Parts: sequence; C-alpha cells; structure tokens
Amino acid sequence: MPVHVSTFAQFPVDRFGMPLISIIVPCFNEENTIQLLLDALGQQTVSHSCLEIVIADGLSTDGTHRAVQAFQQQHPELKIVWVENPRRNIPSGLNAALAAAAGEVIVRLDAHSIPAPDYVERCLAGLEAGLGENVGGVWEIRPGGAGWMARSIAVAAAHPLGVGDARYRISGQAGEVDTVPFGAFRHEVLDRIGRYDETLLSNEDYELNARLRKQGGRVYLDPAIRSGYFARATLSALARQYFRYGYWKLRMLRRYPDTLRWRQALPPLLVLSLVLLGLAALFSPFFRVLWLVEIGLYALALLVAGGLTAARKREPALLLGLPLAIATMHLAWGAGFLVSLLDFKRNH
Repeated sequence: MPVHVSTFAQFPVDRFGMPLISIIVPCFNEENTIQLLLDALGQQTVSHSCLEIVIADGLSTDGTHRAVQAFQQQHPELKIVWVENPRRNIPSGLNAALAAAAGEVIVRLDAHSIPAPDYVERCLAGLEAGLGENVGGVWEIRPGGAGWMARSIAVAAAHPLGVGDARYRISGQAGEVDTVPFGAFRHEVLDRIGRYDETLLSNEDYELNARLRKQGGRVYLDPAIRSGYFARATLSALARQYFRYGYWKLRMLRRYPDTLRWRQALPPLLVLSLVLLGLAALFSPFFRVLWLVEIGLYALALLVAGGLTAARKREPALLLGLPLAIATMHLAWGAGFLVSLLDFKRNH
C-alpha cells in the first residue's frame, strides 16, 4: 500500500508534494551488477521526480560508466549525478556522493544491492514516523555466482553460526539495533554528527551508527524494508572480505570499545587458540590432544550445521559447502582482527 503524500509533511517537498531524496552509491568496477541496481531504482514506488541517484565511482576500468550512461538514456526522467572518487574506497566515495547530494533525505545503497520496489517509500515512512534517525531493513542474500560453492556462501552469510546475532541478516524482528545495512537519514543528521570516517576502509557504516547512537540517535530495523545483496562467489573472495572486516573492526573498536559484541570476540579467540595450541602440540602430547579435540569439536559443529541446513533446504551440497564457507568466515575474520592488533602494538 503506497504511503500517502500527506505523511511526508515534515520534509521540504517538490512540486508534486514529495521530498527530494538522494540515493548515494559508491562503486568500482560494477558493470555486472549496477544495471540491476538501476533497474530496481527505476521501479521504486515513489515519484521519479523526487529522486536523484548520486554515483561516486572509484575510477572504474570496466564498463560501469557505459552501463550508467545507457540507463540514463533509457530513463531520462531519473536524475543521475556522476562524481569521481579518486581515493577508491567506500567511505571516501560515500562522502563524495554526500557532497554532491541535494536531497533532504539520504538513502545509502551499494552497487551490488537490489532494493525492493517499496524500499525508498518504506524508508521515508520510517523516518517520518520517528522510528529512528537511521532507518534500514534486512538483506536477502543471494549467490554472487553460479555453482554450489557460491550458493553455500550465500546461505552461510545468513546463518547464525556464521554471523551470530546480526539481526539484519537472520531476523525479521523490528526494533532498535546497533546497525543496519545501508540506511536512510535526514541530510541534516549527517551534517550534525559528521560524515563517514575515511580512515576506516571497512566498518564505516557501523562506526557511523555508533557515533549516531553516542549522540542520542536511534538506529531502527524495519523488516519490511528489504534489499537483495550479492554474496561473494568464491572462498578466496570471501576470505579477503572477512579478513578486511576483522582488520578494520579492531580499528573501530579502539574508538568505541563498548560496542564489542560476543559474536565479534569469538573468531579471534578461535584463531588464537588454534595457533597457540598448535605450537604447544609440537612439544607436548597433552597439548596435541587438546588441539585435535578443539579441531574435532569445531568441525563437528560445522558439519552438524551443514547437515541440518542441507536437510531443511533439500540441498545436499550444503553439507560440505556450508562448513567450508563458515570456517572461512571465522578464520579470516579472526586472523584479520589479530593482524590488526599486532600492527597496532608494533606501531605504538
């Protein structure tokens, strides 16, 4: 059911009675997915006259720009603003897009996301209802490629054993949360709390939301706000992604130590125990037994999760694929966290 125009009375509006909304999108070499995002934005239930799409491109070397130009020619009613992001990282791209954004409302998306047709409408309704200063929704995680491993990675990215209690990945429960993927803000809120931290090359959304909450703001998860999101397609790409997550998470936690959650402490503890017990096992049969027991129990937990998920979804490949994907996530995230800790100790 479309939201009535009168519900947007809090916002400055265009001649059709709708607020001006800037959708900001950082991207780099996204020719394979940006068309899907643009098509989804072209299907939004709000009037195209109140939308602008601000794309901050990290000097892409593929056909990203051509894909955007082709879409613009086919949809001249949608305003697209193209800005360059020479630093080629996500927070600098978001800030470049914000600097060019004219909207009173900011909706942050990624070039490999597919928002539902009512995504923007529901974000606006949540902001107007005062649910939070940042309103966002849940991810419907999709395979980033063909084959059983890509499918397994997508399932692992929404499995409690892989991502703990991250509600935007696993829960349909509405309410205040620590963070949401992407999110929608009043522009004035970002002007007040400050923009994305360009010293963090990952966890920039979490840090912004931590800063927002520190200043009395609320982050609200509405499960009716939905977007598709493409997971990594291979274990190597997944490992690089989660190593980066773990590395930059520690940098963020040094500023906001009270935001540490139990799910974030477990991977580095697992990696550290495997390394220390493995070294001790070289010199002691007792520690060798402990090391093998730990590996065995961990593998058993993964296999049970894989078996249960494979049976529930009737996908036999998940019996092996899910444990491999979750183990990659845990070990890469934990290793990135510990390497970041060593780098910090070395430099201080």
